[in-house]
Amino acid sequence: MDVDALTRAREPRWARLKELTRRRRLTGAEADELTRLYQATAGDLSAVRSAAPEPALVTRLSILVAGARVWLTGAHESSTHPVRHFLLYGLAAALYRVRWWGVIVSLAVVALATLSGWWTLNHPESLALVGDAEARAAIANHEFANYYVEYDSGSFAASVWSNNWFIAAQCIALGITGIYPLILLYNTVIQLGVAGAVMAEAGLLDVFFQLLAPHGLLELSAVFVAAAAGLRLFWTMLVPGPRSRGEALAQEGRTAFGVALGLAGVLLISGLIEGFITGAAIPWAIKVLIGVAAFAAFWIYVFAFGKVAVRRSVSGDVDGDFAVDTVAVSS
Repeated sequence: MDVDALTRAREPRWARLKELTRRRRLTGAEADELTRLYQATAGDLSAVRSAAPEPALVTRLSILVAGARVWLTGAHESSTHPVRHFLLYGLAAALYRVRWWGVIVSLAVVALATLSGWWTLNHPESLALVGDAEARAAIANHEFANYYVEYDSGSFAASVWSNNWFIAAQCIALGITGIYPLILLYNTVIQLGVAGAVMAEAGLLDVFFQLLAPHGLLELSAVFVAAAAGLRLFWTMLVPGPRSRGEALAQEGRTAFGVALGLAGVLLISGLIEGFITGAAIPWAIKVLIGVAAFAAFWIYVFAFGKVAVRRSVSGDVDGDFAVDTVAVSS
């Protein structure tokens, strides 16, 4: 199919449909015309998706057809149902699609960070790169813990959340390159390993884990899942399977966008924990318990709720009013 030729031939039809959908009121004849144009444009969309899935044109026609359908069927009443459905099933299904990628990335980072910490601790030349003995002692005894209490809790939580979600969103948006997530994961391995080594050198490894556990278990899980979603996009580009590469990337990209939205909420929770719990004057056992509970709840949601969502035939892709309209066309 010649997409350019089709666009030139159908442009007046599409422009007229767009014009009609923007009107507040239509006459009977115009409503009939809108219906005919809607059906014809849905046919154009189906033909394009089947023969020449040009992403820009598919997106344009999908929006046009969706707008016409809303005009014809009427807007839905304001309801929280779509939000509840997304949180209970849509997001769970999207996360379920990348569950093993997330687990593998998490285990790999933990293992490599442990190796990095062991290597740094047992090689003086590596520790020296952090600073001299006095500087390392200051980090271990003061700076590491003070980081969580030197700022106002609300401002600190907001700053941590915005920074972490920006990183997670970048992992997903730039994951198709296959490079950015790996750079982020490498930096995380080094940072965790070096910080652990410095604290262990000062005999404060228990403090390291106490400070990290309340928020870090959930925060790192979310970032690792974001990196996994980005890497899965890269893998989809290389190995699209039975789908065309454009169709596969479009579907997985929409699912990854849902993951990014969901992780914004997850990272908000971890940011609140870091801002209001990690540095608070409450027993460490309670802090760690909160962190473990949040961590467990996240992964239970991914595996248990995700499995239920998939059994309900929820794919994690867009649905409802945002689903792509198609009609049967002859071959």
